[in-house]
Amino acid sequence: MERGPAVFAAAVFLLFGTALLAWTGARARGGAPVAEGVRPAVAVPLALLGGATAVALGVWCLTRL
Repeated sequence: MERGPAVFAAAVFLLFGTALLAWTGARARGGAPVAEGVRPAVAVPLALLGGATAVALGVWCLTRL
């Protein structure tokens, strides 16, 4: 894998994942809905799973350098 695209993909995944994790945590802590029309018991774990997956993909891209 070329370095440029790998670094770019890693940066995108890491930024998106950390932003999603921070946003979900702030919304859940404040008692606000994470996803409109979805129960918090379903929305929070799915959003956390998506954020953690994006962070893991970003780390994986960095290990491929």
